[in-house]
Amino acid sequence: MKRAAIVLFVLFGSAGVLALSFLFAYLGITAGAKLEPEKLTLDTACIRIYDGGGAPMETARRKSVAFENLPDYLPNAFVAVEDKRFFAHGGIDYRRVMKAMWKNLTSFSFREGASTISQQLIKNTHLTSDKTIARKLKEFKLTRALERRYTKEQILELYVNSIYFGHSAFGVGSAARYYFGKDTEDLTPAECAMLAALAKSPNTYSPFKNPEKCLARRNFVLKLMLEQGYLTTSEYAAAVREPLPASPFESGENAYLARVYEELAVLFPDARTGELGSLKIYTAYNAALQNALEKTEAESDFCALIVDHRTHAVKALHSTCGTLKRLPASTIKPLLVYAPAIEENLISPATPLLDERADFGGYSPDDAGGATGGYMSARYALSHSVNIPAVRILNSLGCDRAASYMEKMGLPVAEEDRTLALALGGMREGYTLPALADAYSTFACGGEYFPSACILRVEDEKGRTLYRHGDAGRRVFSEETCALVSDMLQTAAKEGTAKRLASLPFPVCAKTGTAEGKDGNTDAYTVAYTAEDTVAVWLGNRDNSPINATGGGLPANIALCALRTLYDGKTPAPLPTCNSLVRVAYDRLTYENEHKIVLADPSAPVGENLYELFRPAALPQETCRRFSEPSIAPPRIFVKNGAIYLELCQTKYYAYVVKRENRGQITTIYSGKFQKLICDNSVRAGESYVYSVTPYYLSRAGKTVTLPSVRVEASSSLPDDWW
Repeated sequence: MKRAAIVLFVLFGSAGVLALSFLFAYLGITAGAKLEPEKLTLDTACIRIYDGGGAPMETARRKSVAFENLPDYLPNAFVAVEDKRFFAHGGIDYRRVMKAMWKNLTSFSFREGASTISQQLIKNTHLTSDKTIARKLKEFKLTRALERRYTKEQILELYVNSIYFGHSAFGVGSAARYYFGKDTEDLTPAECAMLAALAKSPNTYSPFKNPEKCLARRNFVLKLMLEQGYLTTSEYAAAVREPLPASPFESGENAYLARVYEELAVLFPDARTGELGSLKIYTAYNAALQNALEKTEAESDFCALIVDHRTHAVKALHSTCGTLKRLPASTIKPLLVYAPAIEENLISPATPLLDERADFGGYSPDDAGGATGGYMSARYALSHSVNIPAVRILNSLGCDRAASYMEKMGLPVAEEDRTLALALGGMREGYTLPALADAYSTFACGGEYFPSACILRVEDEKGRTLYRHGDAGRRVFSEETCALVSDMLQTAAKEGTAKRLASLPFPVCAKTGTAEGKDGNTDAYTVAYTAEDTVAVWLGNRDNSPINATGGGLPANIALCALRTLYDGKTPAPLPTCNSLVRVAYDRLTYENEHKIVLADPSAPVGENLYELFRPAALPQETCRRFSEPSIAPPRIFVKNGAIYLELCQTKYYAYVVKRENRGQITTIYSGKFQKLICDNSVRAGESYVYSVTPYYLSRAGKTVTLPSVRVEASSSLPDDWW
C-alpha cells in the first residue's frame, strides 16, 4: 500500500492533490446552484413601490422585446463593448480570464474583470454581486448550463431585456421608449450605442445627468463597432455627429415616481438588474396631495412640491419639466442675507435700513418700484422684498460669510457668484426647487437642516432593510434666529408680497421671488411653510422665455390651494417659538427722527413706543429718558415791536413753566400746555431780562433751560420824516 501511495503521489504530485481538492470544493459549493428558466422570464423581476400609507403604488416590470424586433446594431453594440468574442466562446472566455488575471497580478489590484454577456445575465438574474469565490464558482456553473440550453441569439435577447438602464427603464424596450420615444426596431446606430454605453453604469453615464460622460462613452462604443466591422465608415461618421437626447420622452410616470427612481440610482449607483429586482420601495407619497398639484393649470412650465418636516420626506411632487436649476430671485434673501445677519447679531427685525440708491463698487441696485430714499425696518424690507436694504446687509455681512451658511443647507455658491448681486438671486446657475424647499425647512426645524427624500425605506424580497431615510440634522442657525425669521415671514404672508395667503385660518410663513430677464419675468416663486410642512411653487419656462407672472401672483395662489388641501379642516401645529427672545418697547420718536433703536422710557405714554422681538445678545443698550427726565432744546428768543417772544420746540406731551428775572425779581409769565410762541409784552424799554423754561411731564419736572439775557431797546420819539 505504501508503495502504491508513493507511486500515486509521484504521478499526480501536489498539483494533482490541489486539483482534486478544488474539484471537491467546487462540487460542494455549487451543489445547490441550478439554472432556473423562470428567473430568465423577464416579467418575474420587479420593483414594488408603496405610498405613505403602505398601499401598493406601482410595480416596475421589464417588458420583453423579441430578438427579431431588435435592429442588428443593438446586439452588435453590446457585443462590441461588453464581449467581443461572444459568438466564439462557450460562455466563459478563458482567454479574457487569463489576460485579466495577469493584469491584476502585475498591477497588484483586482480591477480588471472578464465577465462575458452570458455571465452577466446569470449574475443579473440568479446571483448577487458579492465579490466572493463562492459566487464566482456558482456563476461559472450556471453560465455553462445557460449556454447548453439557449442559443447565442436567445442569450442576447434575454440579456438586453434584463438590464436596468436607469431612470426607471428596465429592459431595452422601456429604455428605447424613455430615452428616444421609439420602439426598439426604429433605433439608430448612435442610439443603440448609447444604450450599450449605459449598461456599465446608468447613473454615471445618464445623458441627463452627465451628458459629457455619456457622449464620450457612446462614441467609444461606436468606435469599437467600427473596428469590429459592425459599422461602415460612413455610418460611424454619421453616428458620432448625432446629438444625445436632451430630455426624457413620455415615460408614463409622474414626477414623483421619476424622483423615486433617481434616488434609487443614487442609493445603489452601480447596481445591476439582479440586485434591483424584487425590491420594495416605501415612500411618503400622498395621492390626494399629488392629484391636487397635478390639477394645477399654468400657461408656463410649473413645479411644486410638499415636504413633511417630521419625516423630512416629500409627500407630493409635480413638474412639467423635471427639477431644473433656476435663479432663486428674492427667495434667497432669508437664507443668504437676513438669517445669517441675525445670527451674527448684525441686525434685528427692527434695524432701520436705508432704501436709497448707492454705488457698491460699480454695482448700483434698485427696487422694483424705485428706491424710497427713506429708512425702513428690516422686517418691512424682508416682508415687502425691498432690494436695496438686502444688498446693504450683504455688503456688511460679506459674501463669503453668507455663502458659508448657504452651503450648510445644501446650496453651494460658486466663487464667481460671490458678489453683492447674490443678495437678489443673481448667479449663473441657481438651484432646484426641492433644494430651496429643504433650505426653508431649516427655519421650521429650529435651525437644523435635513435633506428631504421620496424614499423612506428599501427592503429586499426577504424583508431585510437595505436603506432607511433619516440622516442626522446639520445645525445651521440658532433657534432664536429661526424664530425671528419665521416671525418676519409671517408678516410677509399677512401684509407683504405673499399676502394672498392671509386668508388662511392659521399662521403661515412665506417668501416670494420674481426673476426678471431682458424681455420680462423668467421665474416666479412662492415658498411657504408651517411647523409641519413646506410648500414650494415655481413657474417659468424650460427655455427661459418670459412668463406673465410674479411670485406674489399665481405661485402664491397655487401655494394657497395646496395649503388648503394639505390641512383640509385641520390646523397645523403652532410654529416653533423661542422662550429666550424678548419683546421690547423702543422709542418711536428717536427711531423715526434719528434712525436709532433706543429702549423706551418706562414712563412713556401709550402710542409713543414701537415693539419688536430681539435676541438677548442684540438688545439695545441705550434707554430713552424723555418722559422720566423731560428735557428740551433751548427755545429761540427774540424782540419784536417792544415785546419779547420765546419759540418752544414741540413736545406735545410736555407742559411748560416760563419764568422771567428782572432786577432780582422773578415772575412766572406762562404755565401750561405747549404752545409754539409765548409772548411777554409786559416788559419795559431799556431793561434787560433773563428767561428760564422748565418742561414737565405729568408731575415730573425736567431740567430748566436758562436763556441768554435779552434787552428791550428804547424806541425813538422823533417822527419818521424829521429830516
